Amino acid sequence: MNRTTVKRWSWVHKWSSLVCTAFMLLLCLTGLPLIFHHEIGHLLGTEVEAPALPDDTPRASLDRVLDAARAQHPDRIVQFASLDEDDDNIWFVTMTPTPDPTDDFRSVAVDARTAQVLAQPRFDQGFMWVMFKLHVDLFAGLPGKLFLGAMGLLLLVAIVSGAVLYGPFMRKLDFGTVRRARQPRLKWLDLHNVLGIVTLVWLFVVGATGMINTWADLLIKYWQHDQLSALVAPYKGQPVVRPAEQVSAQRALDAALREAPAMKLSFIASPGTAFSSPHHLTFFMRGTEPFTSKLLQPVLIDARTGDVTAAPHLPWYLTGLLLSQPLHFGDYGGRAMQILWALLDVASIIVLGSGLYLWLRKGQPAAVPDEEPAVRGAQALS
Repeated sequence: MNRTTVKRWSWVHKWSSLVCTAFMLLLCLTGLPLIFHHEIGHLLGTEVEAPALPDDTPRASLDRVLDAARAQHPDRIVQFASLDEDDDNIWFVTMTPTPDPTDDFRSVAVDARTAQVLAQPRFDQGFMWVMFKLHVDLFAGLPGKLFLGAMGLLLLVAIVSGAVLYGPFMRKLDFGTVRRARQPRLKWLDLHNVLGIVTLVWLFVVGATGMINTWADLLIKYWQHDQLSALVAPYKGQPVVRPAEQVSAQRALDAALREAPAMKLSFIASPGTAFSSPHHLTFFMRGTEPFTSKLLQPVLIDARTGDVTAAPHLPWYLTGLLLSQPLHFGDYGGRAMQILWALLDVASIIVLGSGLYLWLRKGQPAAVPDEEPAVRGAQALS
């Protein structure tokens, strides 16, 4: 690679890195506790647990479960209801003033067997909520998500350009060399390069999946416009089905389970909410295997009659979104994968921090003659 090409790639790497580094550091720092959100929840006492009952205890009707939740907040409506992924004996019912998307929600945890209220956890406050909001949208809603998506794109550019520069820079050095005996800036440059290459694939995957996740709201809206609108075309002009007009929730659930007998329920969206139409109870079913449990199959139930309207397969872009979400947080492989994700996250923090340090110290005199190749690389990278 000639000097001009190196300078061009160095310019791309420097500015793409500088623009996104502060935000990527924030995402790595906030993402670290989110990897262990269940474990931290247990330590903080915010996780809801169902009481021990015999395995053959019959399950309560979904209507009783929802009535128990409504009794806690009679001025609100049920927007979503979901089964806990780790314990299907717990229903989480989300209640809001209107069906429209809002941050003003209340959650009620109800025992699926006794229909007794277990807790009313607040998912909109506390340490983990602050970490989640900073990580997802910087407390700025959709504009914040799209901004972080743009920073993720710059991160991918920085990773690719850094990989291109790594070959010429390390041409006269053994892989993994960290020259601790030299000046601090050179040591940090070597450490930055070594950890950058070690974490390259992981950081690229996490950056790419994080960028995809920031598009979730737009992809869902596009799906509703592109496919869902065609399915509900026969209902055009009809008003939103009000709660008092809705069919029995248990009857609708039974119909959804018959439509997808080999699947389990993930969550239910009420009519008029972001994940449903104004005329349907939409049941999102999931597979039973570790991989297929991340994929959803919507079943649209007519909210007035309880009949199945459609069970469309999600398009490729929503399938990609669903697969990217657990991969981003390391939710596929249990505790071992969580630990691996955390170690790589810490290594990425060091890469980002050392890159910032190298730029801040770029005015220092470089080195002695026998370090000339490394000095040229350091000057190129900064």
